[in-house]
Amino acid sequence: MDVKGKIGQRIKHLRDISSMSQKDLAYSADLDRSYIASVENGSRNISIVNIEKIATALNVTLKTFFDYDEFDKPTTSH
Repeated sequence: MDVKGKIGQRIKHLRDISSMSQKDLAYSADLDRSYIASVENGSRNISIVNIEKIATALNVTLKTFFDYDEFDKPTTSH
């Protein structure tokens, strides 16, 4: 899986355990819902600034955000 997919999976997982909809997350992070959807499905590049906005909206630190086993695995690129 490529890094965009891994980040998207992580956001979706954190959002799910926080019981947030994409709309709720988008509102809290001051981003568009369709942007959140495209990041979660791995079709969009995301900036570190937006990762920080999303982590903050999910009440996790960047350290916690990146503490994910999938990030330890080799990344494939497209």
